[in-house]
Amino acid sequence: MQKTLRSQDYARLIALLVAERGRIDMSQQALAKKLDVPQSFVAKVETGQRRIDVVEFIAIARALGIDPVKLLREFVSGKAPTASGRKRAVN
Repeated sequence: MQKTLRSQDYARLIALLVAERGRIDMSQQALAKKLDVPQSFVAKVETGQRRIDVVEFIAIARALGIDPVKLLREFVSGKAPTASGRKRAVN
């Protein structure tokens, strides 16, 4: 089994989180504040420099106002994040 940090599936999981952050027009700084972490934590997660575990995934999803189970189901179903009609959040 290959390391997942650089896998296409991991990139898709992070892309889902980034798309949701963009959809609600939340900055990295605002998300970091909700998570009580530095903005660099969010940036490193979103650029693939830092891996998140399941507990962090749940915390991020909840901070974005998303049901983590629903988001995980979306990921498992193989859906790609969509950017159409969504505003891109500014960092």
